[in-house]
Amino acid sequence: MIKKLHIVSFDVPFPANYGGVIDVFYKIKALHKLGVKIHLHTYEYGRGKAVELEEFCYKITYYQRTKSLKNLISRKPFIVKTRNSEALIQNLKKGDDPILFEGLHTTFPIIKNGFKNKYIMVRTHNIEHKYYDGLAKSENRFFKKRFFKTEARKLKYYESILKKVDKILTISPFEQNYFQKKYGEKATYIPVFHKNKNVINLSEKGDYALYHGDLRVSDNEKAVLYLIKVFKELNYNLVIASSYKNDCINSKIDTYKNVTFEFLCPESEEQLTNLFKKAHINVLPTFQKTGIKLKLIHALFASRFCIVNNEMIEDTGLEPLCEIANTKKEFREKIAYCFSKKYTTHEIENRKKILVDFNALKNAKKIISIY
Repeated sequence: MIKKLHIVSFDVPFPANYGGVIDVFYKIKALHKLGVKIHLHTYEYGRGKAVELEEFCYKITYYQRTKSLKNLISRKPFIVKTRNSEALIQNLKKGDDPILFEGLHTTFPIIKNGFKNKYIMVRTHNIEHKYYDGLAKSENRFFKKRFFKTEARKLKYYESILKKVDKILTISPFEQNYFQKKYGEKATYIPVFHKNKNVINLSEKGDYALYHGDLRVSDNEKAVLYLIKVFKELNYNLVIASSYKNDCINSKIDTYKNVTFEFLCPESEEQLTNLFKKAHINVLPTFQKTGIKLKLIHALFASRFCIVNNEMIEDTGLEPLCEIANTKKEFREKIAYCFSKKYTTHEIENRKKILVDFNALKNAKKIISIY
């Protein structure tokens, strides 16, 4: 019997060029390959309609996100209240096909309608109130910091909406532990979806250290400023890659000969792939322990050594594949150590064994078995 599924996405999941939509897009692609007929419901607020998604979804319905500032005074989180569509609710009521809501962001329809005749799943991309609390700590601008703090408080209260759903699909072992303690057997760990199929065989030596990320995100901006301080006392080269030009960071980069910025064209996956192939080290600190960082998964499949801090690696199951540093001094020591090492077949084989659980088709089958 052909299975059908409604998927409600917080943003148009193509191009798959940032964390959340990467998981959504490659989940859709894997489910489609296994024969699931998908009706995609997606909010659109700047990325435009994506005809490429029509290959994987038998139907796509777009909704406008209402980003009016008056939503800031609502008791509901801004990320939820601005995704409030009566048309979406009416469309989801039709038939008896199960629904997968992507993130707490999209769950407003559950407030208005219990969907008692449908099987309801929510993909938790983060422990959202902890994620926003982390953003607040990384943010220096007053109004943004205040917004993130307020949003964190609202999300902590709002999370109880998950009591109304049948299944919570968690994205990392850390999140699974949290949601299982609160919601019991409803929580099921489904590893993150991504484009990588195999660990790439690379030569023993690369040319530089690489950091890649969205520099509109305050945690990523903080990580880059931290790395610039690390590398200013080293003779090794650091490449910072992003599809967003951050003026504050670029002004810092310009003062150091061994730090350069690479602008990533949002439509070009090949550009980042080539940067991975040439990098000897990926330096990936973060200052908030939430979700699982796709940048780390991508680097482990497509590049050589990874140096991370505890916030990036703890409770991911990927600890054996990375070097860990938690101070600038430790980062400098690990960077020198890794540049002295060759990337061998032993490293590659070890990655293949541990990364086997991060297989899109395998994890899509887990979702299909649930509903």
